[in-house]
Amino acid sequence: MSAECGFPARKPIRVFLLDDHEVVRRGVQDLLDAEPDIEVVGDAGTAGHALARGPALRPDVAILDVRLPDGDGITVCRELRSRMPELACLMLTSFDDDEALLDAIMAGAAGYVLKEIKGADLVAAVRTLASGRSTLDPATTARLMDSLREEDYGAECAQDDALSGLSPREKDVLALIGEGLTNSQIGKRLYLSEKTVKNHISRLLAKLGVERRVQAAVIAAHTGDSAPPAGGAGHRRR
Repeated sequence: MSAECGFPARKPIRVFLLDDHEVVRRGVQDLLDAEPDIEVVGDAGTAGHALARGPALRPDVAILDVRLPDGDGITVCRELRSRMPELACLMLTSFDDDEALLDAIMAGAAGYVLKEIKGADLVAAVRTLASGRSTLDPATTARLMDSLREEDYGAECAQDDALSGLSPREKDVLALIGEGLTNSQIGKRLYLSEKTVKNHISRLLAKLGVERRVQAAVIAAHTGDSAPPAGGAGHRRR
């Protein structure tokens, strides 16, 4: 029928939903499925379910709730994008939270909206992300990154001392955190198990005196060190 009407056939935008409230999932699904160029291919109510189902459905866009009963949508975003680098993630939240927005940016999210968003604006955001563009405001992103750097500025001397106390392997991991890599990607780059990477990250965060991954990423940016090559110089087992 498309050809008869003179319009080229197009694949619909494949969308995956993650929200712990069934009413929200159904509402968003009904909204998106009403659009001729959008198809909701699956949904989940927990982080674990999303990570188990999402990759097999091959969505173009994932709409992810930030706060979940068994984790958070930001971690899901990071993990899904490590398996599907072309996936565009739109974070959906009830809270206007600068820290969560920063974490989402570091996880590779392409958009961040409040649940009060109008239906038409959410549809437009999905189309924007599917086209390869971002809905994140560059000026807001720059402001948030600058504010985080200012918070950390007073602790620079202590951080310099702490950096000198990191092992060579921990420095490698820190550099790759600064690149925005997931634990799985860091493990592949350095030929380590994901559990070992998590242990290294826990130790280096404690040594740096920070609690959040995004803070470590900012510290990595301050050091100016280049990331280690694949396998880590001098670390690959033979």
